[in-house]
Amino acid sequence: MKPTFRQKFKYWFDTQMSRGTPAMIVMLFVLSLAVVAVAGAIISITGFVQDGQEGRIPFGEAAWESLMRTLDSGTMGGDTGVGFRIVMLFVTLGGIFIVSALIGVLNNAIEGQIDRLRKGRSQVLETNHTLILGWSAQVFTVLNELMAANENQPNARIVVLADKDKVEMEDEIRERVEVKGKTRIICRSGSPIDPNDIEITSLHEAKSIIVLPPENGDPDTDVIKTTLAITNNPARRAEPYHIITQIRHAKNMDVVKLVGEKDNVQAVLTGDLIARVVAQTSRQSGLSVVYTELMNFGGDEIYFKHEPVLEGKTFGESLLAYEDSCVMGIRKADGKILLSPRMDSRIEKDDQIFALSADDDTIRLADLSLIQVNEALIHPSGKTTKPKPEKCLILGWNRSGVTIVRELDNYVPKGSQITIVADIYNIEKQIRAQGGRLKNQRLTVMEGETTDRDLLNKLNVQDYDHVIVLAYNTLKPQEADAKTLVTLLHLRGMAEKDETPFSIVSEMLDLRNRELAEATQVDDFIVSEHLVSLMMSQLSENGELFDVFTDIFDPEGAEIYLKPVSDYVTLGEAVNFYTVAEAARRRGETVLGYRLEKEAGDAGRSYGVHTNPKKSEAVVFTSDDKVIVIAEG
Repeated sequence: MKPTFRQKFKYWFDTQMSRGTPAMIVMLFVLSLAVVAVAGAIISITGFVQDGQEGRIPFGEAAWESLMRTLDSGTMGGDTGVGFRIVMLFVTLGGIFIVSALIGVLNNAIEGQIDRLRKGRSQVLETNHTLILGWSAQVFTVLNELMAANENQPNARIVVLADKDKVEMEDEIRERVEVKGKTRIICRSGSPIDPNDIEITSLHEAKSIIVLPPENGDPDTDVIKTTLAITNNPARRAEPYHIITQIRHAKNMDVVKLVGEKDNVQAVLTGDLIARVVAQTSRQSGLSVVYTELMNFGGDEIYFKHEPVLEGKTFGESLLAYEDSCVMGIRKADGKILLSPRMDSRIEKDDQIFALSADDDTIRLADLSLIQVNEALIHPSGKTTKPKPEKCLILGWNRSGVTIVRELDNYVPKGSQITIVADIYNIEKQIRAQGGRLKNQRLTVMEGETTDRDLLNKLNVQDYDHVIVLAYNTLKPQEADAKTLVTLLHLRGMAEKDETPFSIVSEMLDLRNRELAEATQVDDFIVSEHLVSLMMSQLSENGELFDVFTDIFDPEGAEIYLKPVSDYVTLGEAVNFYTVAEAARRRGETVLGYRLEKEAGDAGRSYGVHTNPKKSEAVVFTSDDKVIVIAEG
């Protein structure tokens, strides 16, 4: 059946109205013009005038009179003349309808825009900003670090896109992030794996992109999808994106590299990183604090610098060249990183040194008159004693456990023993299937509740050299940390009762629980996600550090150690740090700082860790103090 004119008009009208607010405003404007024009023509043609008025009203004047009554219904109250009143009555009624409709349209448009803004769907127009895709507990550490890094920047911007309500994100950030400087945080709601949603963040103008994995589901899969949404965006920019992310499972690293082969994708393998930190820290109290100091923006950071004066000189000579900076290594002209190379390694043309310093402009050559080494206080390098077999106890279990066991096997002497106790069914079968063959350790696995004091007593915990308490990743963070805290309290009670010291390293999932854990007087706390977040923040500001961090945490080659001060300089006498650095240099080691045992329990003093001290300042060391060095294992 052929549609009627009425049906066609209705269809056309509905189509026009469905185009949104602009189309509705245009239609109302056209309708108002039509009403004014028709009323003006009637007045002009019929000769309707008000009482006392003579002659016809011109069309232009009649249209103006109609317009005034369209916009203001009160105007017709003073009209006279029957014909004129009737025409203007209809004009006024039409005006009431049109104005009311226009107010309604504008009101809905404003409400819609406000709702759109509240939902965080408006376009971001920023350049040279840091973009964070995803949401987890890590976001607060990352934001705090970026705020500290950009504190002196006048127009720093951080954009966060997550599949979460914008208002909720802003409330949580306001509660847990310390605002510093003029840095502005902009939140938007959307899916990080949807290219269309990512587009509202000014993706192509971002200086760096941090991809955070979700806390639930399959984190690696989401990271890969998000990376793919960035790198394969149809509107992508020509230059490479700088993407920083993390991967839990080593098998997925190749996929990430493949997805980001055209871009600068830096993925942190979290399982291996945390495992190495836990393994190393369990044998060196205070090492986790050193790593934290190296990677946060609260103190000194690692910077690169080309120093023409040092060209042709050896790496060993560069170690005493700076008063306020600690040289860590050389970056060759081809980009290769040499962390604490041989002392006779030459610094060639176009090479750069990299050093720990307060800022890049504080890496300044020292006044030669300040470089004073007290030869009398330097201890000669003596014979190293053969290490004895060690006993290590692991309480609790998570996905990093197997890697921790393997890492420990690389460090401990042959004949060592490792015992694992965890409340996980059939745990021994899992460990032996995944752990592979151990070269230096004898493995014992037990099923049991790690919060059970009777079980801990039966284990004779005081007989172990090192105790590692791992957080159960199968539980929620707060529940897992609560279980860890109970275990730590039992261990502290046992240590105080027997007066037998043993090293305890604990892993926490939530940084907010660290203050509670300090009451247990544990040697080291490792907040795994916090440490990873620090590294990602550093890489977002300076991607050149990726190779440096990779080398630091690589079990092959040079690593960070805390060694007795007595091996280097005389105790009980004031000694400047130039002398300590020279003592370490003669051993083929690169010094980074020291740890004072008397400050080990003071959080305000970084638990006694002093990285990059002024070399001319003197310190009096005791027998329990340590020197922080980069050395071969």
